[in-house]
Amino acid sequence: MKNFKSHFQFDKEQKSGIFFLLLLIVIFQAIYYLVSNGVFTSKNNSLLHNKELQVAIDSLKNQSVKKNTYKMYPFNPNYITDYKGYKLGMSIKEIDRLHLYRETGKYVNSIEEFKKVTNVSDSLLKAISPYFKFPDWKASKFDKKITVANKSSKNINYTVKDINNATAIDLQVVSGIGEKISSRIVKFRDRLGGFVVNEQLQDVYGLDKEVLNRLLKQFKVISKPVISKININEASAYEISKLVYIKYDVAKAIVAYREENGRFTSFNDLVNIEGFTVNKIDRIKLYLSID
Repeated sequence: MKNFKSHFQFDKEQKSGIFFLLLLIVIFQAIYYLVSNGVFTSKNNSLLHNKELQVAIDSLKNQSVKKNTYKMYPFNPNYITDYKGYKLGMSIKEIDRLHLYRETGKYVNSIEEFKKVTNVSDSLLKAISPYFKFPDWKASKFDKKITVANKSSKNINYTVKDINNATAIDLQVVSGIGEKISSRIVKFRDRLGGFVVNEQLQDVYGLDKEVLNRLLKQFKVISKPVISKININEASAYEISKLVYIKYDVAKAIVAYREENGRFTSFNDLVNIEGFTVNKIDRIKLYLSID
């Protein structure tokens, strides 16, 4: 029994060696645990990751600002298009109010009038009104400069061009004619197959008398189209309704009147047709015959 115990007895130096050995094992285990769990590097990595993330966010913000920035230049608010109005921050209703006002042949001649017509907010008006550039011919009975300009304009000799060959852009050189009115003139001309007389321009919707007078100083009917006249005593209601000035129900009434009363002998008989546009009979006669 005594010999057995002697195997587990250590002197003082051995005991100290064993203790330090165990202490080293514990220290190395602790270091391994801390390193493997990133205790020493997580803070630095976190700062690095946060810095990289912030750089990416700042880059995206800068790209977004550049993309959404709309650089404005001076412009005439009378000719704001749908796209232009959208970029300015106007609502659809505000843009439509301006377009409807312009279609009457009127113009916005001041910031206050623009506000009244469109009903835009004060904040938006404050942001965009510094870029408004009204034309020199804006209406103002107190502006002596405009009066002089109007007098001098009467003496200008224009080179008259053929209205039947003009493009929409060509027509926009006339004061008061913008994209919409010029487009309507061209579309109406194409439906007619070409203007036969200057008076047909009076039938363009939204083209007021004052603007029409300015237009006729620069554009007139020079080359007339060849018209195949419709025989009102032979044509069907469908054929008659092809004429721009006559709707289908009126064409049916013309045929019914002819069948009941016999052949037309004069264009004046058309005034007896219900719904017939009497005040445009001179233009309608250009496309009809009573042979």
